[in-house]
Amino acid sequence: MSLQDPDGTGLGAPPPRPARVAVAGAGEASELELERAEALGRCLALEGAVVLCGGRGGVMEAVSRGAARAGGTVVGILPGPDSNGANPWVTIPLPTDLGEARNTLVARCGQALLAVGGSWGTLSEIALARKLHISVAVVGEPSFPELGLRAFSDPAEAARWAVRCAAGDAGA
Repeated sequence: MSLQDPDGTGLGAPPPRPARVAVAGAGEASELELERAEALGRCLALEGAVVLCGGRGGVMEAVSRGAARAGGTVVGILPGPDSNGANPWVTIPLPTDLGEARNTLVARCGQALLAVGGSWGTLSEIALARKLHISVAVVGEPSFPELGLRAFSDPAEAARWAVRCAAGDAGA
């Protein structure tokens, strides 16, 4: 017996999976970084991407807010053992109880990674993503200019680039 739609034509192909874009940034960020992160979250949601982040405050909360307000999905990969630390905009909180080691999951689970500001934790996510051959770029002024990463001043342009990377566009 096969499953069928009400019209008897069969279920058809499964829907395409959305792009997964990781966003890294500091828990304590400047107002400009927070504005950029919120705009980035909105743009990623409008592009149909799922936003992955550390799920807590600062850039993570701002990108989550932007995505959620635009109707997007936000996965917060949390360092603690429960969901209590998630910011209120996270759609799917994933408690890991891994502490800072959860940065590996943030970097690995995205098909592209965008950084907004940041410090050592952000640098660890950038390094892990690059080690895994995941495309990385920054939005705004690069916190680590010596890395030579692609930088976008426009969050919408960064979101489009990340979604193209997630789709496997090598020229992105």
